[in-house]
Amino acid sequence: MAIPEAGRALHGILLVDKPPGLTSAAVVARVKRTLGCRKVGHLGTLDPFATGLLPVCLDEGTKVAQFLVGGDKRYVGEIVLGVTTDTLDCTGTVVATGPVPRFEPVRVAAAVAALSGDLMQTPPMYSALKRDGVPLYRLARAGHEVVRAPRRVHVARFEVAQLAPDRLAFAVTCSKGTYVRVLAHDLGVALGSGAHLKALRRTAFGAFELGAAVALEQLAEAAAAGVLPLLSPSAALAGYRAVVADRVTIDAIRHGRQRGLCALGVPRAASEVVRIESAAGELVAVAEATADPALWRLARVLAPR
Repeated sequence: MAIPEAGRALHGILLVDKPPGLTSAAVVARVKRTLGCRKVGHLGTLDPFATGLLPVCLDEGTKVAQFLVGGDKRYVGEIVLGVTTDTLDCTGTVVATGPVPRFEPVRVAAAVAALSGDLMQTPPMYSALKRDGVPLYRLARAGHEVVRAPRRVHVARFEVAQLAPDRLAFAVTCSKGTYVRVLAHDLGVALGSGAHLKALRRTAFGAFELGAAVALEQLAEAAAAGVLPLLSPSAALAGYRAVVADRVTIDAIRHGRQRGLCALGVPRAASEVVRIESAAGELVAVAEATADPALWRLARVLAPR
C-alpha cells in the first residue's frame, strides 16, 4: 500500500517494530508524520529501552483499539542477577547489589514456577499509572513513594536459561497489565541476589506477530513500495464473530438507529462482541450484547470508505 495522496487516508492497524531509545508516543508521531494520517494511536506501551512489536492504529482503525488490548503478550529478553535498580531495569540507578548464586536448575525452576499462573503483582513506582492525576514515575523522580494496590495478572509461560553466571535469557507470555520488570525483580528476590531487566523485546501482541512488522526506519520505504503490514479494521478483529448485514441494516446503523441491530439476531453470550460487516467484507460497526439477552448496543461505527 503506497503513501496516500492528499485527502486520502490509511485505515487499520499497522504493525511496527519499535527500535530502542524511543517512547511509544514518539513512534506514533513518526508514523503520523511519515504516512500523513490524521489520527494515530498505539496499543500497549513499550518502555523507551524496549524493542519489538508495537501495533499502531491509523485513522478509522483507532475506533477498534478498545477491542484489541486484552490479548496476551509475548516477550523475550535478558535479566541481570546481583544488581537491583530503582526502575527495575537497565535505565535506572543501582540501589543494591548482592552475591550471585551458583546456577542450580532445580532452584531456578522452582522460583520461576512460583512466578507463573495467576499472580497478585504490585506495579512499580516507575510506571505510567497515575495517583491523583500524577504519573507514578514523576512522583518517583521527586523522591516520593506511594502505596500501590496489587493487581491480578496471569503469566501463562515463564522460561529462563543461563547465558552467563550473572545473566539469564527468558521468554514470557503474560496478560495485559503484567510488568515484566517486576517479574525480573521478583525472580532476583527469590534467588537471593536481586536482579534487573537488561533487555526486553515484544514478539507478539494478541494475534499480531513481530515477524509481520515493519522496522520503523523502513516505514517510508515500505509505504512507497506498497508493502506496509497494515491490517484492515475487520482483519484486526478477526477474533470476533462476523455478522453480515444487508444494506437497509447498514444504513440504519450508520445513522445511529439502534433498532437496526434487531436484524443481527440474538447474542450468543451475555458479553459477546461482534463485528458487523457488509457483504463485501468492509467493517461497518462493532456491537456489544446488552443486559437484555436479546438486544445489542452499538459500540463503534466506522465511516464508509
